Amino acid sequence: MLPFALGARSGSPLRVLCIGAHCDDIEIGCGGTMLKLAAERPDTEFRWAVLSSDPVRAAEARAGAAAFLAGARHTLHVETFRNGYFPWIGAEIKDYFETLKKGDAPDLVFTPWREDRHQDHRVVSDLTWNTFRDHTILEYEIPKYDGDLGRPNFFVPLDTAVTDAKARLVTTVFRSQADKSWMNEETFRALMRLRGLECASPSGYAEAFHARKVVLL
Repeated sequence: MLPFALGARSGSPLRVLCIGAHCDDIEIGCGGTMLKLAAERPDTEFRWAVLSSDPVRAAEARAGAAAFLAGARHTLHVETFRNGYFPWIGAEIKDYFETLKKGDAPDLVFTPWREDRHQDHRVVSDLTWNTFRDHTILEYEIPKYDGDLGRPNFFVPLDTAVTDAKARLVTTVFRSQADKSWMNEETFRALMRLRGLECASPSGYAEAFHARKVVLL
């Protein structure tokens, strides 16, 4: 197992772009890693792009970003592309992705896994790779009814405090999803516990990602 340290351009802050199809995707998929980065790398600049929302969920997206990035420099973008229809409005979403390329290039991009069974997630993953072709991209996983979890190859160990905070914040912030059978702390702890086992995390917890291509400099 080869440790990988997150670096940034000399003299520049670490720039992280997180992309989610829906308002809770980022927090569920990589919320623990964001909490860890915000605490351990205070120079990090976060861009948080959520593509589908309605007024209720947009408010949750703002609350989620504020909770997970408390005290960190961040920019939040919340769009209103139609939930569930991403494959059929791909041209519009592609145009939006072109706007994400403007400004400072990210050092690290988080996006859904390409093999996720939710159609919106797959479109976002494909457009991420289409847009950020020479960037470090980590594809996060989201547990769901479809049973589409894979075999990730990039792990971020999390201490117990971060694990507790992620599970608590996701279930507290996204109250519009409270009636879903999977929206509970046990779900998120279970997956982090399994990934912690797979990477021998000292705390027993971790988040995991799919890294198609990583260049070690």
